[in-house]
Amino acid sequence: MESIRTPAGILALLFLTASCVQGDFVEPLESVTFLRSLTESQTRLPCRYKEAEGEKVVQVTWQKELPGGSKEQVITAHFTDGHTEFGRYSGRVKFESTNPTADSTLLIPITEDSDEGSYICHISTFPNGNFERRIALTVWTLPISSLDAVTLVEGQSYGVAASCRAVGRPVPRLSWDTELPGQSQNYTSEGGSVSSHFSLHPLRYMNGKKLDCLVWHPGLEKPRRISNKVEVQYPPDATISSSTDHWHVGLEKAELTCKGGGLPIPHNITWIRKGEHLPDGVSAIGGKLVFGRALRANDSGMYECIVKNTIGVGKFEYLIAITAEQKGLFQDVEKDKLILIIVGAAAGVVVLILIVVVVLVSRMYKKRTRHLKDQVDSFSRQASMRKINSEDFDMRSGNDLTVRTRSRHSLMSADHTYKGSQSTLGGKWAHPATDDLNRPVVWEDSRECLKAEREERKRRTESYVKSSNMSLDSGLPSSLVPVKPQQEEYVAPKEPDLNHLQERDSPLEADWVSYNSADDEERSNQYLSSMLTHYFYEENGKLRPRPNGKAIVVHTREQII
Repeated sequence: MESIRTPAGILALLFLTASCVQGDFVEPLESVTFLRSLTESQTRLPCRYKEAEGEKVVQVTWQKELPGGSKEQVITAHFTDGHTEFGRYSGRVKFESTNPTADSTLLIPITEDSDEGSYICHISTFPNGNFERRIALTVWTLPISSLDAVTLVEGQSYGVAASCRAVGRPVPRLSWDTELPGQSQNYTSEGGSVSSHFSLHPLRYMNGKKLDCLVWHPGLEKPRRISNKVEVQYPPDATISSSTDHWHVGLEKAELTCKGGGLPIPHNITWIRKGEHLPDGVSAIGGKLVFGRALRANDSGMYECIVKNTIGVGKFEYLIAITAEQKGLFQDVEKDKLILIIVGAAAGVVVLILIVVVVLVSRMYKKRTRHLKDQVDSFSRQASMRKINSEDFDMRSGNDLTVRTRSRHSLMSADHTYKGSQSTLGGKWAHPATDDLNRPVVWEDSRECLKAEREERKRRTESYVKSSNMSLDSGLPSSLVPVKPQQEEYVAPKEPDLNHLQERDSPLEADWVSYNSADDEERSNQYLSSMLTHYFYEENGKLRPRPNGKAIVVHTREQII
């Protein structure tokens, strides 16, 4: 405790107390900082110290370290005397803030290559002493580049087509962007300068092709492109075209056209006829040889076009042979027009063919429709005739009645033997053959019998129609006129129509009666009398029909189906 009371102890205690409350740098935080800048741009060297409580910044000084280890004063600022610039930095540097002791950041508005180096920011405080920060500055120079193109001539030897140069810090890198076959050579010199040369063998197809120089540098976000196109000059390449391919006597407005490529573009075109002068009436106008009159036979010959430029001469020959043939129909028509005519004619033919096809198809459709209609009508007539000729058709009502078929007739004939009947199997054989259902079997030998029975049905139908007409003449219903018995024939029994008659109203009921006895006629007369009384009454000496909803109405004409 006593040692502390000595003067040396008191000084040490004061020093420890001061060091515990000293300030610190806000920017930069590291003791050594590396920065990069570009020439001709502003460079900022940060330095800011934050004072502690009871601490005061007295002076700020910027220094630059020289290669030999010595230091060079750049600028200084005192809290009472202001700031002072030294040597070559006078007028080139300044503080960023108006209060340098609070913010000591240094600005170099226009940076030069010589500004590259290590800088020291020195802060003097009271009572804590001095503090420093070091900043290493690297200065880059953006490349300055250029390209020199060389005009080439076709046929020259292998040589340089373009040269590209660039200067910068650090040294830039050069490359070429092209599709041309060639080689590049790069050269680097002192001071950060680099150059590149691109060489090739010049040909006319290379004219106008891309040959760009690319400059690469770390200070550039992407390579700098210097655009360039190769220029290769070559002599003219003359060609001749004619207005027609058929030269004949009498052709008018004939002409030849000479075209010569080449670079530079030729402006001197000459026309000659080998061995002779140009014919009268023929003139050279620019690149054309114009025949101002109709062609003659002596206009034939070899015509030559001569084209010149600064590189060389181009020639082309054209033989004109005049014939006595007359021009064809499309001989002088331009090719484009001739193609249009051919296409139009082909389109017209196609349209005509389509029209013909449509007409033919329409006619065939109508013909087929008419044929089908005729077939349908024919089938309808045939079906009607088959109905009339069938034994299942009733002429009174026009409808098919439920009657027994021929097989059933045959069965009935087997059960009821009628004399003289030839329409059933029982009339021809005493004991006909039957199937599993006890139905008579129709043999091949019975075809003639079937034909005879078909003719008999047709005859009975005609007889019925005739009797119906007779009933109309007599003023009586057809159902009241008795049908004469058919001798030696069996009439198939028919079931009565319950919708029209109550008891034996239909004349077809007579088919159930046998006419072989002598009392048939008398019973028929009695039946007729009862029917007359049932359906008619007498008034003033005339027979009038009784009102009856089920009465049969017979038309005044025959029913035709």
